[in-house]
Amino acid sequence: MTTADTAEPAPVDTRTVPFSELVGVWTKIGFLSFGGPAGQIAMMNRVLVDEKRWLSEERYLKALNFAMLLPGPEAQQLATYSGWLTHGLRGGLTAGVLFVLPGAIVMLILSFVYVLFRQAPVIDAVFLGIKAAVLAIVLQALIRIASRALGSPLKLSFAAAAFLAIFVFQVPFPLVVIGAGIAGALLLNTGADDEDERDRADPQADAPHESLIGRAIRMVAIFGTLWFAPIVIAALAFGPDHVLVEVGLFFSQLAVVTFGGAYAVLAYMAQAAVDTYGWMQPREMIDGLGLAETTPGPLIMVTQFVGFLAGFRAPEPFGPYTMAILAAIMTTWVTFVPCFLWIFLGAPFIERIDSRGRIAAALSGVTAAVVGVIANLSLWFALHVVFQTVNRIDAGPIAMAWPDVTSVSLPAVLLIMGALGLVFGARAGLFVTILSAAAAGLAVSYLFGL
Repeated sequence: MTTADTAEPAPVDTRTVPFSELVGVWTKIGFLSFGGPAGQIAMMNRVLVDEKRWLSEERYLKALNFAMLLPGPEAQQLATYSGWLTHGLRGGLTAGVLFVLPGAIVMLILSFVYVLFRQAPVIDAVFLGIKAAVLAIVLQALIRIASRALGSPLKLSFAAAAFLAIFVFQVPFPLVVIGAGIAGALLLNTGADDEDERDRADPQADAPHESLIGRAIRMVAIFGTLWFAPIVIAALAFGPDHVLVEVGLFFSQLAVVTFGGAYAVLAYMAQAAVDTYGWMQPREMIDGLGLAETTPGPLIMVTQFVGFLAGFRAPEPFGPYTMAILAAIMTTWVTFVPCFLWIFLGAPFIERIDSRGRIAAALSGVTAAVVGVIANLSLWFALHVVFQTVNRIDAGPIAMAWPDVTSVSLPAVLLIMGALGLVFGARAGLFVTILSAAAAGLAVSYLFGL
């Protein structure tokens, strides 16, 4: 074991998870993490819990609970936490970077394609098949997680309440999580489970409290500096009103308030990008979201597209393409570096306290609610894959998506049926399922003349 490993003890025995294998697995996950947070959470559950058995279902859900409490993309933070659980700081950095990097590269390429050609029909066909595969994988994971996390009627009611609160009444995501935590602390009894959790406790849980505080201060200093250094450099080099500084400060602010994923802040981001800064047109914001939905990695990668166009349209002093690349890099940097700060700052404390009394009950309530949240994401995703038109119902407190049943997409339905057959019938692996669905998407698109 290296010096770095001993300086950053990992909760899981790293001898059982070779670091080279970790790099390979997270590279694969990074390139195949399509479908937004629901699909990514499902994929990581399948790989880390079922295929590799690096984490137990309980520990995976525990990490997911914490990630969903934080601002920023929960799937990327879950990846970082999962990497930290197996290899400490270097594992978290590796998993988090590899989860984001493929999507960032693909988004940069698609941004160039967008400004040069504005359309790519073959990509649409491929990703229609991939979306069908992701939906099948999400449903499989939802069934698996629900069977393990909802062990009582009370926990089932937590999941149902969370689903209805978000899907039907559009209750803000942070309120759902906070409410589930409070209700869990008051209503759930986890005494028997607590003993099991203590048996699996992190070695850091017995560390002196002062050492955790010192570590937290060090993480804030390191990642806080990394976060803001590029903005300071841009301000010194080009002036405080330069587009790189504007992009860095705006998306740094967004990184602090982005609870609930990309859709939770899309309206605010669009209004600022279009009306306040003039970086793009309204239609371009929608197009950017569409591109983000066809790339691996977090859906919040749409921010990179916004930054790209901002730099493209304010090219001084380097020219449009160079400045677009720099602005895209700045956007991605200030969007994701804070995610590492939140995880490395909070994870040791979560591992220390999550098995104690009321806190365990609160997290158990959040775990049950997370099932409802994933169900909501799954249904939202299914509606937008199966139906070409999804409207919104607003009636008093009700504000929910509702499809136009006449807009059903027959190609999407056929692809979904095939993907469900692969996942539940043939029990095909993740890689085979996604590749097969992508090929089927091309074939179906050709047959239907899409």
